[in-house]
Order: sequence, then structure tokens, then C-alpha cells
Amino acid sequence: MVTIGNFLFKYRNILFIFFYGALFLPSPLLFTEANCGPSYYWWPIILGLLTTLLGQAVRGATIGLAYIVRGGKEGKPYADGLVTEGIFSHCRNPLYVGNILMLLGVGILANSLFYVAIMVPVFLFIYQAIVLAEENFLRGKFGAGYDAYCADVNRWWPRLQGLGRTLSSMAFNWKRWILKEHTTQYIWLAGIFLLLFAPIPVWRYPELACYDEIWRDQLLGVCLTSLTAFYVLIRVLKKSGRFTD
Repeated sequence: MVTIGNFLFKYRNILFIFFYGALFLPSPLLFTEANCGPSYYWWPIILGLLTTLLGQAVRGATIGLAYIVRGGKEGKPYADGLVTEGIFSHCRNPLYVGNILMLLGVGILANSLFYVAIMVPVFLFIYQAIVLAEENFLRGKFGAGYDAYCADVNRWWPRLQGLGRTLSSMAFNWKRWILKEHTTQYIWLAGIFLLLFAPIPVWRYPELACYDEIWRDQLLGVCLTSLTAFYVLIRVLKKSGRFTD
């Protein structure tokens, strides 16, 4: 499993492209008018967005309170030091938990039974293999210190006890959150807008634009243009050194 995890870690960014693209594949509906009534479309929209926002909140809290400088180097697991403070004192892999919630959320938003039933479990397997490979590396580098950390903190399920105290005891660095997450935010928000408005392969939620295709295209254009403009602004400010944490 460790060997598989090392391989998947090396190509994880390429794998993400396939998972992202799979959101737009034709699929049986997760929620239908037959099982949820005439307003069935609100179920995937609300549940999907809430799940995705929860995932982003987990990532945001992790990065804003205590950030791992690097999670990989030359296609292999890597770490400068063992990070155990902040959200890492409640869950060993909070960034991955956030990613899983975000992926599940957009799968629900896509109203895709195929994605939730097939792609999400595959994604969980991939992350489990990657985490086992990372643990093998960390155990070899940090030894007993890492074993003690594993004994105290769960791999996946967050320990909620003391979470409020952790959040209140550390300052949230919102600039670092924007600097580290602006690309992730851009990708996910663009995907959300496309799922809501783009006819790929079909228009999922015509109710949001009153079945007006012209209005739909205008809404999508405004959303994507505004999002792209903000993303480019952050990139320029970051590259010029005028926006730092």
C-alpha cells in the first residue's frame, strides 16, 4: 500500500484533473423530482454548497492557524518539521479531510449519483494510500515523536474536544489563507459556477435563471469574469511583493 501511495502522491495533481472533469460526465441523478418533490433541485444545491463550504472552512482553519511549509518534494512525501499545533492537534490530515468534503460537496452539487457512489470512494482509496505513504516517511524521519502523535490524534476523524479553545488561542492569518488558497479557491468556485449555470453536458438548474438561456449565460459570464479578475489581481500582488503574510 505504501508503494501505491508513493506512486499516487507523485501523480496526485494529474489525478485531480480527472476527478474534476468527472463532475461533468452524464450520470443518473442523486436527487430527483420523484423522490424529493418538485423543488428537488434545492437539495443538491444546498447540501452540496454546505458540504463544500465545510471542507473549505477546514482547509482555511488549518492553513490560517498552522501551515505545513511543504507537503511534497521531488514527487515524494516531505516535511521540514512535524506540525502538531492548530488543527493538526485534532486531526492528523485536516487538509485532506477538507479536500474530501469539498470533493463530496461538488459531487452532490453536480447531482451525480455516479460521482458520489463511484468517484468519491475511489478518491478515498487514493487518499488512504497517500496518507499511509506519508506516515511511513514521517515515522522514519521523526520516530517515537511521530508515534506518540499518532497515538494521541486520529488519522481522519477530527477530535472535537477542545477545538473551540484551539481556535480562540491562535490568531487567524487571513493574508496567508488568501496567498496559499487563492488558486484552490479559483478552481473550486469556477467549478461551482459551471455546475450551476453551464450546460455541460446539460443545464442542471434552469430554475436558477428562470429557464432563460440568455440570462444564464450572462450570469455565468459575470461570475467567471469577476472570479478571474480577482484571481489575477491576487497573483499580480503576490508576484510583485505588495501582498504578503
